[in-house]
Amino acid sequence: MSRRFDLVIFDMDGVLTTTRSSWAFIHQVLGVDNEESYQAFVNREIDEPEFMRRDIALWKTVRPDITVNDIARIFRDLPLISGIQETIVGLKYNDIKSVICSGGIDLAAKMIANEFGFDGYVADTLESYPDGRLTGEGRMNVDLQDKGKNVRDFIEEFGTTPKRCVSIGNSFTDIKMFQNTGVSIAFNPVDPYTEAAATNVIRSGNISNVLDVILLDIEDRN
Repeated sequence: MSRRFDLVIFDMDGVLTTTRSSWAFIHQVLGVDNEESYQAFVNREIDEPEFMRRDIALWKTVRPDITVNDIARIFRDLPLISGIQETIVGLKYNDIKSVICSGGIDLAAKMIANEFGFDGYVADTLESYPDGRLTGEGRMNVDLQDKGKNVRDFIEEFGTTPKRCVSIGNSFTDIKMFQNTGVSIAFNPVDPYTEAAATNVIRSGNISNVLDVILLDIEDRN
């Protein structure tokens, strides 16, 4: 068997989930609206740490003592795209590693990674006190302005090269990922810039369709 790729890097929000954002999912469940902060972030009036700070502050207006365990429980109902298990099984069968790289919340990324058998993940962290209550601060582990840095870190961790990696994303914040891998897939892209930046575009309700690209050149085992 020959394979072109060693590693596949998935965005989470809007790719592995059917909701646009794990942050927004918490807003929805708690009945708060962050549109004002979102527009301020898009317009670069605030940075990512301040964006996280404002989002968490919204949650605390509804539940002042909200904890990381509360957030984890909410994520049990996070709507996921169909076909994740099939996709990871297909990659593992062909000795291809899989990781999640997201500006979403790491509690969601960890849940998905553990449930389906991803080989790693990186996402943003909700800071908490020893008793689990949220402090109101977030730790930015993924810079939405340059997710390429995280891609390079994963490439080094798994001992491969950009050419032998695939990145999968759906929005303009994933373009830097695309630029750091040999093949890129815009999966249900939400803007024309992401579509134009990718080597492949897939529109589907099932993430396993990415295997048509990733496993294309693998020789038949028979």
